[in-house]
Amino acid sequence: MITIAVDCMGGDHGPGVTLPACAEFLDSHPDAFLVLVGKAEIFQGFSHARARALTATEVVLMDDPLEIALRRKKDSSMRVAIQQVKDGAAQAAVSAGNTGALMAISRYLLKTIDGIERPAIAGQIPNAAGGATTVLDLGANVDCTAEHLLQFAVMGSALVSVLKNEQSPTVGLLNIGEEVIKGNEVIKKAGELLRCAAQAGDLNFYGNVEGNDIFKGVVDIVVCDGFVGNVALKTSEGLAAMIGGFLKAEFSRNLWTKLAAVAARSVLGALKHRVDHRRYNGAALLGLRGLVFKSHGSADVLAFGNALGRAYDACRNNLLDRVQVRIAHAAPLLAMGEAVQRPVTPS
Repeated sequence: MITIAVDCMGGDHGPGVTLPACAEFLDSHPDAFLVLVGKAEIFQGFSHARARALTATEVVLMDDPLEIALRRKKDSSMRVAIQQVKDGAAQAAVSAGNTGALMAISRYLLKTIDGIERPAIAGQIPNAAGGATTVLDLGANVDCTAEHLLQFAVMGSALVSVLKNEQSPTVGLLNIGEEVIKGNEVIKKAGELLRCAAQAGDLNFYGNVEGNDIFKGVVDIVVCDGFVGNVALKTSEGLAAMIGGFLKAEFSRNLWTKLAAVAARSVLGALKHRVDHRRYNGAALLGLRGLVFKSHGSADVLAFGNALGRAYDACRNNLLDRVQVRIAHAAPLLAMGEAVQRPVTPS
C-alpha cells in the first residue's frame, strides 16, 4: 500500500478541489492510501475506506511570508502533511499551496540528500513531440553555480528515468546558443561538468539547447537556474492560454466559423489536449530526504488528481532511492565541481 499525505487546504480552491480529486484518485488506485490533512470541518460528510483525516488548525496562505509559514504556523496543514513523510507515516506529500513556503518547510523538516546543496523544483512543459520536457529548476533557486546545475541534471535524470521508464534520458543545458563558447561563465563551467558527467556515465548529456528547444522536445530534460526556468514555465502557460482563447474567439464569430469548428472538432480537440497543462501537473521537489510534490495553485480536480498520480508513480518506482544512488555514483564528479567553483591558489 502506497501512502500519500495531502495538504487539503492549500491552493486557490482548497478542499473544494482537493477532496473530490482525492476521492477520484482513490477509486482508480486500489493500492493507495491517503492521509488527508486539514481543518476538522472540511471532512464532514467525506469518508473513504482508504483515507484517514488528520486535523490541522492552521493554513499557510498563498501570500504568507516565509517567516510566518515556517516559524509561526507550526500546525499548518502543509507542515503536518510533510511531517507525515518525515515520521515515516507517508511515502510522499502533495500540496497546492505557497511554493516558497512548501520548499522552506520541506527543506527544514526533511533536510537535503548528502551531496545536494539546494533542492530543485522539476516540472514538465508540453512539447511539439506529443509529450513533455522536464525542466529544472522552476523557481526554487534564482542564482545557481555550475555545481548546482550539475546536481539538477543528475536528479532530473533520476526523475525522468522513473516517470518515463527511460534508463538514459537526454539532458540539455539551457543557453543562448548551441555552441560551447556561448553563455556566461557559470554556464560554460556547467557545460564542462556535464560533459565530464557524460564521460563518466552519470548522465546522457546532449549539449547546449535554446529556449525554443523546450517546446520542440529536443531533449528529455532541460537544466537551468530557477529564474529562467520559472519564466519559461509561465511563458508556456501563457502560450497555452493564448491558443485556447484564440480558438474560442475564432470559432464563435459567425455561422461559417462555427461550422468549420464542427468539421475540425477532432483536430482542435487533439491540439487542446496536447497543450493542456493539467495533464502534467505535479512538480517534484528534488534533493530532499523525502518525496514532496507541488501542484499548481489554480489546479482543478483533474490537475490535482494528476499531481497525486505523479507522487504515486514516484513512490511505486522508488524515486527517492534512485536519486540517492545516482547522487552517490556522481559524488566524485560533484566534488570536482566544487573544486572548479573554488579553485585552490598555488602557493
